Amino acid sequence: MTISGENILLVSSILLIAGVLIGKSSYRTGLPLLLIFLLVGMLFGTDGLGIQFNSMHTAQFIGMVALCVILFTGGASTSVKAIRPVIAPGLALSTVGVLTTAALTGFFIFWLSGMEWTNIHFALLPSLLLASTMSSTDSASVFGILGSKNVGLRQNLRPMLELESGSNDPMAYMLTILLIGACGSGEDLTVSGILLQLLLQFGVGGAAGFAFGFLGVKLAGLYRKIGDSAGGEDAGQSTAMISILVTATVFLTFTATTFMEGNGYLAVYVCGIIFGNSKVPFQKSVLKFMDGVTWLAQIIVFIMLGLLVNPHEMLSVVAVSLLIGVFMILVGRPLSVFLCLAPFRKIGIRSKFFVSWVGLRGAVPIIFATYPVVAGIDGASQIFNIVFFVTILSLVVQGTTVISSAKRLKLIADTPMDKEDFGVDLADEHPATLQTLVLKDSDLKKGNTLKDMQLPEGSLVMMIRRNGKYIVPNGTRRLLAGDALLIIKESEQT
Repeated sequence: MTISGENILLVSSILLIAGVLIGKSSYRTGLPLLLIFLLVGMLFGTDGLGIQFNSMHTAQFIGMVALCVILFTGGASTSVKAIRPVIAPGLALSTVGVLTTAALTGFFIFWLSGMEWTNIHFALLPSLLLASTMSSTDSASVFGILGSKNVGLRQNLRPMLELESGSNDPMAYMLTILLIGACGSGEDLTVSGILLQLLLQFGVGGAAGFAFGFLGVKLAGLYRKIGDSAGGEDAGQSTAMISILVTATVFLTFTATTFMEGNGYLAVYVCGIIFGNSKVPFQKSVLKFMDGVTWLAQIIVFIMLGLLVNPHEMLSVVAVSLLIGVFMILVGRPLSVFLCLAPFRKIGIRSKFFVSWVGLRGAVPIIFATYPVVAGIDGASQIFNIVFFVTILSLVVQGTTVISSAKRLKLIADTPMDKEDFGVDLADEHPATLQTLVLKDSDLKKGNTLKDMQLPEGSLVMMIRRNGKYIVPNGTRRLLAGDALLIIKESEQT
């Protein structure tokens, strides 16, 4: 097949359609959805149906763009109110935890390299570089599984894991870049140099994230004011234009922060938190748009990475990759978690074991593994293949057992997680808010119909959701425990 615009579109569309349809099987098999997309890419790749894709530069660029969108959406979906009780342990895991995991795994890889029977021979710095690319965790697969099964977690575990996984990529990125520079120049790293880079990257990145986050909020508000002064604008068009403004702000945040030598990924994540926790016109609709873009970005990245790898090249590193993966799952991640969470005595030992097990690897380590290849570091191809294998191992072993491990540790919440709304969004002009109430047995003690319930004044039940079906309410409709009620409530100012 000749390379042309039409053929590229043809192949891309077939890959996306195949990925989405095959990915639907993940709900039955228990495999993480994104792993399915990775396998689809491998199926269509060099060792499969023969699609040739071997540009690390292109993969790195696409990965960078996708990661910006993924981190922003992750930040925007993070409720400050929800993470406030777990900010300290979450940040400890995303910084000290990443550093500890990288150090422990790096020294293990260095020890392996000294064994006569192994076929890897990394010095200390390349060993630490390999470990650093894999030191951050991935939340997309974990919460994709939890979301599909409608599972909630006790002891604030969900917001803590969301905070950790959303904010630990910048730390892994910084370690990767520092070690690539050290491996390339041959200079030794110093503690003072590392601390200075940490201060610069996180200080500038955090400050820029706040600044551009508030800029994005102001731009959305300014657009709305201009539309109102011009006699009003169609809500659909306003949502589309504000979504474009937000997307542009995301990439402006990353590039400007990187230009100032700060951590662009941290800035994008912080920018998302500011946007998601501020009052923005058509916010829910904009965030739904960004959520769709995020899924598209994740699908493209995983399929692309599947195309990029040559499975036959991984055969030579299967043994060492398996050892490294098992070490990370059973030793490196648990040790780092228990050390980081030791000061937080309210977090029980069962919760710590669960957090240790949910150290899933995802697309980010593979994206970071392209950086040594592009930089021309010795042994970079081995680093890439090892990271790829360890990622698959993590997704298969840990990803398929997230729910079962939570059940065995008795960490499943009694009340299942429920969406904030029924996919219904109110315009900003409406003097009302939407709330969701999941009924418990205690709510039905005085009666099991709507007329028996004592709703606050100014509230009205709009819809009932029961076992995935929607019911129009009336005063005599019999209610059951587990029913979700969509309630419209007058705003306080009215």
